[in-house]
Amino acid sequence: MVQQSNTHSYATMAAGALLGVTALLCNPANAAGNISRGEELYQGCQDCHSIEKNDVGPMHKGIVGRAAGTVPGYNYSPALRNAKIIWTEENLDKWLTNPQELIPGTKMFYEVKNAQDRADIIAFLKERAR
Repeated sequence: MVQQSNTHSYATMAAGALLGVTALLCNPANAAGNISRGEELYQGCQDCHSIEKNDVGPMHKGIVGRAAGTVPGYNYSPALRNAKIIWTEENLDKWLTNPQELIPGTKMFYEVKNAQDRADIIAFLKERAR
């Protein structure tokens, strides 16, 4: 009887560990992005942004690792100018999910609901907007 209890306990622990690893791997911030697909999706961002120049929104060249609200020559909202965050992959994922939730009062309103789409766009920006 004791043997079955230990076996059940090990199986429960193993299942819990597997669920934990699965949750970690499925986290949007950890999702592997497809650069080519991200480039296609980025075309939708080009209504307001470009890689090389400011437009309705600030340019994206060098965005990954840059402090928010710091592109020279762009007129940021006070909310973004004072945000004090760095555009890490995780922060970009949160931003693209819901910019108003991450930084209330910002000008950005566009949301990317699909986690894989966000991962693909971030992979594109990380690779091609250096």
